[in-house]
Amino acid sequence: MPDSELLLDFENVTVARGEKNVLRGFTLQMRRGEHVALLGPNGSGKSTLVKLITGELYPHTGVRKWRFELFGRETWSLDDVRERIGIVTLDMLSHLSHEITTRVVTGREMVLSGFFNSLGLWPHHRPTTAHERRAKELLRYLEVTHLANRSMAEMSSGEQRRIMIGRALVHDPEAMILDEATASLDPGAVNEFLLVLRKLAQSGKSLIVVTHQIADLIPEIERVILIKSGRIVADGPKQKHLTSASLSDLFGAKLRVVRHGQNYDIVAG
Repeated sequence: MPDSELLLDFENVTVARGEKNVLRGFTLQMRRGEHVALLGPNGSGKSTLVKLITGELYPHTGVRKWRFELFGRETWSLDDVRERIGIVTLDMLSHLSHEITTRVVTGREMVLSGFFNSLGLWPHHRPTTAHERRAKELLRYLEVTHLANRSMAEMSSGEQRRIMIGRALVHDPEAMILDEATASLDPGAVNEFLLVLRKLAQSGKSLIVVTHQIADLIPEIERVILIKSGRIVADGPKQKHLTSASLSDLFGAKLRVVRHGQNYDIVAG
């Protein structure tokens, strides 16, 4: 596959955290415009992979013959990553919860803060007219213009997630990473959130959805990657790999996969 078609290209990548190799001999390619779900139990290495892509962690360089490329390049800046990949993660949402209990941050301010790589605006931040215009466009696109002047602390969890997607979209990135982004949402909020993901997927942006809930897989996601103990154990079409046997093995419990049209879910037993 030509490098120009690849969003990411990892071969034999190892990532250590402390004394432990969390990802071991990890090899993965993803095309531009592709929609992928990373599935695995807690501690499987999913969040470590996200931190690797976003530059919070780096590969172990003592490994022989490895490749670690983003956007078809071996070297890039963190500014490149922030502008070309939008991110909503559990860590970010945890920081958000702390931030909005200590000061008032409106929905508009939170979206604008994506231009400054912060959570909310601070006095030294000076949004431009173009920044303000982009924020209004995104609030309208996500159908949350009514939240522009509302405090984030007064929003529901589902509303906060939609605002955080707006923040991640300020640079019009070519890809979005969503790490356990439906965690703690009620069923109605999950449904609304997944509709937003479908809208993003249909706009042509690549989606990387990191989860342990197969109900998070919107129909546009055709490829699933199953991760266990820092290794890929399966990679391919979801119709092939989202089976009761494969997911029971992945999560170490007897599970049954049920399908409702284009949607999947897991039930015990």
